[in-house]
Amino acid sequence: MKDLIINTINERMDEFFKLSSWLYEHPELGEKEFEAAALLSGFFEAEGFEVLRGIYGFETAFQASCGGQKEGPHIALFCEYDALPQIGHGCGHNLISAMSVGAAVGLKKILEKIGGTITVFGTPAEETNGIKGILAEKGAFEGMTAAMMAHPNVITEESGESLALTALKFEFFGKAAHAAAMPEKGINALDAVILLFNGVNALRQHVPSDVRIHGIITDGGVAPNIVPDYGAARFYLRSKDKDTLASVIEKVKRCAEGAEAMTGASCRISRFENTYDNLRTNRSLSGLFTANLKALGEKEIHKASEGIGSIDIGNVSHVVPVIHPWIGVGKGELVIHTKEFADCTVTEQGRETLFKGACALAMTAYDVITSEEEQKRIREEFMRSETSE
Repeated sequence: MKDLIINTINERMDEFFKLSSWLYEHPELGEKEFEAAALLSGFFEAEGFEVLRGIYGFETAFQASCGGQKEGPHIALFCEYDALPQIGHGCGHNLISAMSVGAAVGLKKILEKIGGTITVFGTPAEETNGIKGILAEKGAFEGMTAAMMAHPNVITEESGESLALTALKFEFFGKAAHAAAMPEKGINALDAVILLFNGVNALRQHVPSDVRIHGIITDGGVAPNIVPDYGAARFYLRSKDKDTLASVIEKVKRCAEGAEAMTGASCRISRFENTYDNLRTNRSLSGLFTANLKALGEKEIHKASEGIGSIDIGNVSHVVPVIHPWIGVGKGELVIHTKEFADCTVTEQGRETLFKGACALAMTAYDVITSEEEQKRIREEFMRSETSE
């Protein structure tokens, strides 16, 4: 049966690679991926999937489902299709979409025989607003057996960890005055922003080593001879787990309170993007994927490296068993989130990555759907991870 999956995907690789290349040539930013969402959802509709567009209030989100007549496990796959500003698909989301499309087409061929259901979620804005997290909150993945996606990378790695992330905006409100004639009448909001940065820098030596705090100043005044009455900064705060992150958030907020006290400015704190949870890889599910990748001829699969970034499938991993493995494009000198990486996705190496990822995803879904023993192992591991937090 796995040979049938592989052959089906191989026979249609020209279509899948063409889809990936089209996404590469037409990059769209998060929640503005109108053409990409239309292309992908239209493809699934033409393949006989039941398609819902604009799901959960997001215009560029969709889901495409297909099931056999026999009931069975429900597997989720993901398409990502938002690009990076000025770079395009430097994170390889065009390949991610094509891999999930290929996997879904390969699985559809056999669902009537093995039963079960697959649903492909089109999830916009992974780089910014993390729509998967909102879908998870709204119950999109309730009752599903497992959720999977594969991500292109410099090297091939097993699914591992990611950092929880909160995006905070700090706005300071002061009082304008002539900076030379009457500075004593002003309250400098920019000074408050700078003091916040100084406080955060002093805080760094008193947080765990996995914590990351990085920010930018977005507003700092309009002219040197006017005391700035408004200043603003945006920060990403990250940690391996949500509890540690919550503690760090409170410490950074106290830095802002200190800046208020020292300058007389008032501060307003808000979230400018959605929160990302840490990724909890289901090792049982990951083992199946790794075995299938090896069966496809992948010789060098690295153990999961320490998570240093943040991904919105982390939120999904707190609701259902999840894997997020990395498939190497075979160029060790590449750096992800660059134009060079984006260009590599449309080479023969990118095509090979697409094929391996699509086949391994579909083969792993097949393993789960057809084995009650594997379903039990995956479910029990997930329950243990729930109680350990």
